[in-house]
Amino acid sequence: MGTALVYHEDMTAARLLWDDPECEIECPERLTTALERLQQRGLEQRCLRLVAREASEAELGLVHSPEYVALLRGTQALGTRELQALSKQYDAVYLHPSTFHCARLAAGAALQLVDAVLTGAVRNGLALVRPPGHHSQRATANGFCVFNNVAIAAKHAQQKHGLHSVLYFSWHRYEHGHFWPCLRESDADAVGRGRGLGFTVNLPWNQVGMGNADYVAAFLHVLLPLAFEGGYHLESLSQSVCMMVQALLGDPALPLSGPMEPHGSALESLQCVRAAQAPHWVSLQQQGAAPVLSSGTRCPEGRPSPLPPGEPEFKAVVTQAAAALSSLLDQLRLHPTPPVRVAVALTAPVIGLALPPSVLCEEGSLPQEEMQAWARPHEALAQDEALIALGKVLYLLDRILDGQVSSGTAATPVPAAAATLDVAVRYGLSHGAQRLLCVAVGKLDRPPDLTDDGRNLWLNIGGEEATAPSMFHVSVPLPVTTGGFLSCVLALVLPLAYSFQPDLVLVALGPGHGLPDPQAALLAALLRGPAGGRVFALVDEESTPQLATVLARVLNGEAPPSLGPFSMAAPEDTQALMYLRGRLEPRWKMLQVAAPP
Repeated sequence: MGTALVYHEDMTAARLLWDDPECEIECPERLTTALERLQQRGLEQRCLRLVAREASEAELGLVHSPEYVALLRGTQALGTRELQALSKQYDAVYLHPSTFHCARLAAGAALQLVDAVLTGAVRNGLALVRPPGHHSQRATANGFCVFNNVAIAAKHAQQKHGLHSVLYFSWHRYEHGHFWPCLRESDADAVGRGRGLGFTVNLPWNQVGMGNADYVAAFLHVLLPLAFEGGYHLESLSQSVCMMVQALLGDPALPLSGPMEPHGSALESLQCVRAAQAPHWVSLQQQGAAPVLSSGTRCPEGRPSPLPPGEPEFKAVVTQAAAALSSLLDQLRLHPTPPVRVAVALTAPVIGLALPPSVLCEEGSLPQEEMQAWARPHEALAQDEALIALGKVLYLLDRILDGQVSSGTAATPVPAAAATLDVAVRYGLSHGAQRLLCVAVGKLDRPPDLTDDGRNLWLNIGGEEATAPSMFHVSVPLPVTTGGFLSCVLALVLPLAYSFQPDLVLVALGPGHGLPDPQAALLAALLRGPAGGRVFALVDEESTPQLATVLARVLNGEAPPSLGPFSMAAPEDTQALMYLRGRLEPRWKMLQVAAPP
């Protein structure tokens, strides 16, 4: 299975036929520049191209009224003056003789993508469409949107493929209800109704200038806990589309830049969302004290003055976003994609190791004298088998550090697991890693003589008790349930990782680590984000071939296997997390889930 790209050139036909500064930003170039950039980057060629089809009027009727569909059908025969007059009946909308055809293609593209993913034809995909659809309502066009593509696709998924529930998540500029379209339904406490109660999640941003830390916090503290139980600036839009497709294809993300501390306003919004959703989601109830809903994000009385996309303030924000994207593109030039995405280093051929064709089996080793010098302080590395394994580990680590390989996994003999990890940490810090995060699972204690200089953060999952001897040395017991593991990863491991901003992550699964393969795979997959894809997983030789296979696959961009049924975190695991978060939050700001009092 691969990644689908759904598109049709006819969607560029609709365009503005009269002067309207508010609407001129919704133009055909929004699609053509994005597609051109995908082609320039070689990303289109890596996708399965699907030609969009028109949604039928019956499919449009899953969401829209027959009268509204008929009205839009009639616009195909209208002249420019009639189209302009009809457009004025809506807010920030223009109509064209091709609008009905384009809008049906946009909705049909979404339906095609749903069908392709849910039938297993592709793993994921992107529908590149216009006009957009997310603002349109049952019988009203709004904000450039004609037919609500996502809502139609969701209804289609339920009716054709038997999906029982759909989670709707939206983060958006809101400014306490003062930003267009100024809808009360966009606030945090709009959580759905009836059988959909708790499946509508609105995250309103109440100030401009939100950065990486704010969006990562939203993922860690709202979206991902729930998941586990468009733009108008042409250059920024096309670059964003490319990055999205790269992510769907499994390419490593760029490391995030800037201070990783959420804005106070963002934390207030997150607190309100968590409070509104907590009655419906166990995972939010267990991540610390129950949040309290405040009136911080609620819209003031009376309808505020709208600030539509054509206003100067909006354009200033778009310019600011474009500058931020330019900075990100500078990082792209500084961090080119390595030639090899994943390599594995094994001491001997393993029967049953089913690796993807693109994964490299690395045979190289560090020179003998250098390998022996690194092994000399450790008696456990004196045996030939351990020394050979160490040479392969350090050789592959070297290739990751010099940008030849993005990520990798290697096997170590059980008696030498702790010593190999110790050497790997020191080798990484002395050979180019500026900040190294080590996530050690099992009985792999931090070496007592490892310098606590802020360049390495050691997190042990599987310690006897929850403890933090320093801000850079944390130990937490291994959670006993799926819910406990997810809470540990989302509420502790990832916030620490994103706060620390490592340029290399070592994940060590020691002897008797006790982590099921799906949990180990999810841990490795999620840690690709903070380090820009540079993750090196060490497993002991007694681990199953399935573990080595699944680690290589997730580091190669494939989805981790299912964790199985969700089970609540044990009280002792929740208590351990609470203690560590309270201890570490003053230093690591991504642990915050609420604004300071």
